[in-house]
Amino acid sequence: MEFLDPKALARLETLHLKAQVIVEGAITGLHRARLEGSSVEFAQHKEYAPGDEIRHIDWKVYGKQDRYVVKQFEQESELTAYLVLDASRSMAYRGQGVSKLEYASYLVAALAYLLIRQQDKVGLYVFGDRDLDRYIPPRSRPTHLHDILAVLEETWRRGAKGSEPLGPALDRVAEIARRRRSLVVVASDLFDHGGRALDVLANLRARRHDVAVFQTLDRDELDLPFDGTTLFRSLESERELLAQPAAIRKTYQHKLREFLTGTRDGCVSSGVRYDLVPTDRPVEEGLLSFLTRGERAADDSAPWNS
Repeated sequence: MEFLDPKALARLETLHLKAQVIVEGAITGLHRARLEGSSVEFAQHKEYAPGDEIRHIDWKVYGKQDRYVVKQFEQESELTAYLVLDASRSMAYRGQGVSKLEYASYLVAALAYLLIRQQDKVGLYVFGDRDLDRYIPPRSRPTHLHDILAVLEETWRRGAKGSEPLGPALDRVAEIARRRRSLVVVASDLFDHGGRALDVLANLRARRHDVAVFQTLDRDELDLPFDGTTLFRSLESERELLAQPAAIRKTYQHKLREFLTGTRDGCVSSGVRYDLVPTDRPVEEGLLSFLTRGERAADDSAPWNS
């Protein structure tokens, strides 16, 4: 199976089918990847069973042998995951492909599909639009996936319309998840006008939660490819800027690099896993990176050039 372009993925009829295709593509990628590391010591592993945490699955073993095993010395109780989706207005941007919100919804749907298939508990929190403040508590029953996908599909079909910052949303997740160690996955452009997002992510990690971030940006935001006099309008305020892109491109890309580097470094220093996922990148690749990365927080390469 070849990885699907996000525009091709968008043409599939249902979100459930999209999630299934993404997961199957990522698993196929595991088989094809060149997985480095020491040879498998079977005495250190056990067959995966319901209640084992998915983050303890040895994906290298799965990629080589097509079977699930967990590291026995790391075995804990079942995983509880909180999937956090940004539905603020800046996520509505759409360049030549799908919107940031739609792309992020695909990622979250695929993770929900994978985790629930592994019989782990999955919750969903959609923030950004206070009129569509949606929280689904973590559950693992098969019908729970339908509930999550229904909210995700409703969210991206309605569109990103709010302006709630990321910091308070993560505060709520931290309050909900305070009683037990959990996996928290955030899909957002991280345009946080409150300025607290990295601090709250670091606080979640300090509480021993496993935290991962998919920073979702459109290729237009990364490259500023426009020509001629262009009117730029903020999606989350009334600000406008009339400019010649060629005249501001160098400064813009310098500021963007500072922002992305600061975000990535802030995540890495806190032990938060970080991926920059442009919306023209196959969604399966982002999921594959998440599954194979393990405890690595970020690539050493400059992600905005990917």
